[in-house]
Amino acid sequence: MKKTWLAAIVLLGLALAHHGWSSYDTSREFQTTGTITEVTFEFPHATIWIEVPPTGLMMQRKWYVVLAPPSRMEARGLPNGSLKVGARVTVVGYPHRTEREEMRAERIIVDGKTIELR
Repeated sequence: MKKTWLAAIVLLGLALAHHGWSSYDTSREFQTTGTITEVTFEFPHATIWIEVPPTGLMMQRKWYVVLAPPSRMEARGLPNGSLKVGARVTVVGYPHRTEREEMRAERIIVDGKTIELR
């Protein structure tokens, strides 16, 4: 019985550590549009890299975008293979507090279709 409780506590700790959303600044929601340069569709979260072209005073930059878990992506209409390198996407989300290139996506717009990820 002790082993079961210990395993449950360890799994809960891992789950809580995994969902460290406090590392994203939810007071600074923003939107950006760019071209996908890399796609990873794996547990625990799908991710993409996008390149955002320069606009006005903003220089070109890259974003590492943390999306939803693959099962949620599929349930919401973005199955594996639907995000392709070279596709143009718009992402709405929050910047990471310390990782300058990382953001957490709340929604993504691809092929004119808006997908809520949370």
